Amino acid sequence: MPPGNRIEFSLQIDSASASSAADILSSKAGLSKTKIKDAMSKGAVWVGRKGKTFRLRKATAVLKKGDRIELYYDEDLLSRIPPEPMLISDRVHYTVWHKPAGLMSQGTQYGDHCSILRLTEKFFSMKREVYLVHRLDRETEGLMLIAHTKEAATRLSELFREHQVIKKYSLQVRGDLTGNGLSGRINFPINGKPALTEYEVISYDQSKNLSNLSVLIKSGRTHQIRRHFEEIGHPVIGDPRYGIGNKNVEGMKLTASYLGFQCPFEKRFVEFDLQSAGRP
Repeated sequence: MPPGNRIEFSLQIDSASASSAADILSSKAGLSKTKIKDAMSKGAVWVGRKGKTFRLRKATAVLKKGDRIELYYDEDLLSRIPPEPMLISDRVHYTVWHKPAGLMSQGTQYGDHCSILRLTEKFFSMKREVYLVHRLDRETEGLMLIAHTKEAATRLSELFREHQVIKKYSLQVRGDLTGNGLSGRINFPINGKPALTEYEVISYDQSKNLSNLSVLIKSGRTHQIRRHFEEIGHPVIGDPRYGIGNKNVEGMKLTASYLGFQCPFEKRFVEFDLQSAGRP
């Protein structure tokens, strides 16, 4: 196995075969059938067929002539045991979850067993469709919506896209922000796009030089909160990517704590708050 315990393998099926997908991959990729089956169940095997590409999880599946089977094998990723999300509220068209830190929003080519989308699918025993509506960074814990119909996915995604969802975060940053008053605004563009972060200082621990904040954002740029607070010299505690002097071993102190929006199905404003168990 190459350095990093990572294998990428692709094979075009030129003729029909009675062999299973797992047998073919095992013989061609140089991995045991047990490892191949595990990789398939965790979403690391893909099939391209008639212009479409999909994850192949069934080890006994028989490939067709013209299929292209691909394996993206990362031993480290496949060995990880994902933290479990908690169901906050089931609204039929969508569910609300508490995503723990360390869990991805969706999978990658190398698998999806460490994603909330896949764990939601398994939670409902594959009996409900799942669609991603918005994302949280892997290091960030907090509230996430998962849609269960295409209509719900379209409507909820539009709310996020049109900035009609109130999103609040709780976080801890390095340094004293009370000197700027008990509230403030950070209005720096991110990747050339407008980005506004509003914050309120909840408390300041002088002995540890840490400020606890409540933050509101309407835009949702990549790593917006993390980048904004690094920009003003008060990086988020535990952020593995941004900031200096803010690292720790407990994890990033950033939580998506509140979501509020006009529900397109219930025709009323609903809100979910981690502090009140997400009950609207």
